Amino acid sequence: MSLYSQDAQVHKPGAYILSFRCPDQLGVVSGYSGLFYECGVNISEISNYTDPVTNTFFLRCVFETDALNIPLEAFSARFATLADRLQMVYQIRPVSAFPRVAIAVSRYDHCLVSLLTKWRSGALPAEIVAVVGNHADCRPLAEWYGLPFYHLPITAETKTQQEAQMREVLVEQNVDLLVLARYMQILSDELCKDLEGRAINIHHSFLPGFKGARPYHQAYERGVKVIGATAHYVTPDLDEGPIIVQEVRPIDHEISVEQMVHLGHDIESTALCQAVRLHCEQRVILNGQRTVIL
Repeated sequence: MSLYSQDAQVHKPGAYILSFRCPDQLGVVSGYSGLFYECGVNISEISNYTDPVTNTFFLRCVFETDALNIPLEAFSARFATLADRLQMVYQIRPVSAFPRVAIAVSRYDHCLVSLLTKWRSGALPAEIVAVVGNHADCRPLAEWYGLPFYHLPITAETKTQQEAQMREVLVEQNVDLLVLARYMQILSDELCKDLEGRAINIHHSFLPGFKGARPYHQAYERGVKVIGATAHYVTPDLDEGPIIVQEVRPIDHEISVEQMVHLGHDIESTALCQAVRLHCEQRVILNGQRTVIL
């Protein structure tokens, strides 16, 4: 299980974040809130949503245990029993336990710069632990921030071996989330499946591109947010993963190609940083091919 917070400084010691999804049914709210009340747990932040299409209930809350009247292990066991009864898929972790993040890059560094700047300033609730690159261009930047840089070159012939090395890095650094910050390589289907819900990519355009009839129905089914750069979870279907954030900017006939490139880099950086922040705050819950942001 994993759990993240927007800002550990604003919560009391002993604060936790809970997020879950379960079939919508009578007794969900009374079940968890009643248990919290009985055990002396105070809810300080909460948001929820019921999807009428999938008939699924989603919730994220921050709760405090400073007045807990039973041992924490006993509370966890009672909640696990409730979760089993309500068919919850849930995550829970102390607010102060930020996820461990690795960033994969190629030659472009604009997304990496934004992520590292926000991380160093405290605006990104994550613990960045490594940078992996199939080129060495970003090594000086990573090392300037005091991060280990793993140069893992790749060719068509060495793809399997290179991904094995990347897996070793993820295990060695105990990584919770892999961020593809303009990493210009396609991950294997096997690695995508292993990292389901734990790898975020940025695509330099609006996704997905809907073909054929009923495009608005397709857009609804995929949870489209807006036109622009798209940050999404990585899946074996290339650039078809659940969308987390989309950004848009207006342009007109006076914009040159060079200006469009620079503007695009800004959009990509903004969308990716926002998606990583939302994931690290545990505000993103998967709903099939769509996402619910709480």
